[in-house]
Amino acid sequence: MTRTILTAEFQHESNTFSRIGATLDSFRQRYWFTGDAAIQARGDANTPLAGFLDVARREGWQVVHPISTGATPSGPVTREAYETIAGLIVDAVRAERDRLDGILLGLHGAMVAEHLEDGEGELLARIRAIVGPDLPIGLTLDPHANVTAAMVRHAQIIVTYKTYPHVDMRERAVQAAEILRRTMAGEIAPVTLRAAPPMLEEVTGGRTDIGPMVARIAAAIAYEQEPDVFAVSVDGGFGNADIAETGPTVLVTCQGDLARHRAFAHGLARDMWDRRHESPNLFLTVEAAAAEARAFDAANGPLVIADYADNPGGGAYGDSTTLLAALLAAGVEDAALGGLVDPEAVAELARHPVGSRVRVALGGKTDPRIGGGPLVLEGELRHLSDGRYVGEGLMIGGLEGSFGPTAVLRVGGLDVLVIANAAQMLDLGQFRAFGIVPEKKRVLAVKSMQHFRAAFEPIAGRVIVCDGGALCSPDLTKLPYSRVRRPIFPLDAATAWPA
Repeated sequence: MTRTILTAEFQHESNTFSRIGATLDSFRQRYWFTGDAAIQARGDANTPLAGFLDVARREGWQVVHPISTGATPSGPVTREAYETIAGLIVDAVRAERDRLDGILLGLHGAMVAEHLEDGEGELLARIRAIVGPDLPIGLTLDPHANVTAAMVRHAQIIVTYKTYPHVDMRERAVQAAEILRRTMAGEIAPVTLRAAPPMLEEVTGGRTDIGPMVARIAAAIAYEQEPDVFAVSVDGGFGNADIAETGPTVLVTCQGDLARHRAFAHGLARDMWDRRHESPNLFLTVEAAAAEARAFDAANGPLVIADYADNPGGGAYGDSTTLLAALLAAGVEDAALGGLVDPEAVAELARHPVGSRVRVALGGKTDPRIGGGPLVLEGELRHLSDGRYVGEGLMIGGLEGSFGPTAVLRVGGLDVLVIANAAQMLDLGQFRAFGIVPEKKRVLAVKSMQHFRAAFEPIAGRVIVCDGGALCSPDLTKLPYSRVRRPIFPLDAATAWPA
């Protein structure tokens, strides 16, 4: 019997404190593929779609794939963008309803739209209304998902990536597809259970290379070997979303002794709660980071500085100038910083020939109160480009991307990669495509929180992290929450769990 499944990818991490929403153009700028074009572009890389297809091809499934799209994290998804993309998926489900045996969706799990808090939960509710209560639906999620009760209610199968940086997206999608295969065959009847402590975010932001998440992921993998357990997902949450159900969760996709499985989920969630103060991250000031950069001996590789708070991968604007100003003030030489988001500056630089001296106001234009205002700098224009690059590393190897119009301005001893489209630095190819050889620099400053580690840590002599006060500052108490459930840690110091 030939099975027919519908697959789709629709991903956005929504920072509700950002002024910049995710429009249709935002999705089209990052990636937007329909049908066979999506399979061609993303079907053999570290993507959920590739993992779904690995199992589909082996099993001879017929695959209906309406769309793969995602936008760089930002403010909420506009109503137009959400309804257009969700509409493409829902319309495909409706058109294929009578022959569908299952559905697999590659989602993020922290999508907020202008007109609704729970983007994924609403999408699933619309799909469930068409297919009825029994058709199996499987999801892959980012570990920074805010997994809601609606998501668990409407999807029997949920599998979250177990790595941050997310180098196992394809692997987790294979896991989800295998669970779906067994469900469609009638071998199992999974449900997903959820435990949610009253926290905005897991203390490390979900780091899986060091800290308390290492043991939790190991425990999750071990419990997956138990009878009637198919997936255990440990989600750190995304605290920059001001919605009722923000926060970390532990999920168990299972059958059988649900009380036992629920107790396991609550045990891991309790560990998150009990260790909520144990952060292994040391956040330097930008001045301290610049001082280390000035004195650093790069004999064993460059110093990599993560501009944590200005990470476009968390919805920050990517145009904070505080670290750039500190590096310049310290006279740091043989260094590169990327990618500083400033389409106006790129347009101005593009009016000049490569090699010329140019004076330009750089960065800090979106909201000068957040992460510093523009810096008026003079330097040598080293490179102009349309911004295209190809990933080299474990996360995005083989995938094409674009910063939009891009320039490199050398100011003193610092090459500044200036980009038009906000995007996180997570791959060496994002420097190399623009004439910057990362291995040969003494200092590399990247606008990223954690994903950069997959590609940059192997070449680094040392890695440090700084907080320049931009929109993704790790101090969540600075943000003006109004809709999260209360009490909640760390906004309410006296929060108890259970209440």
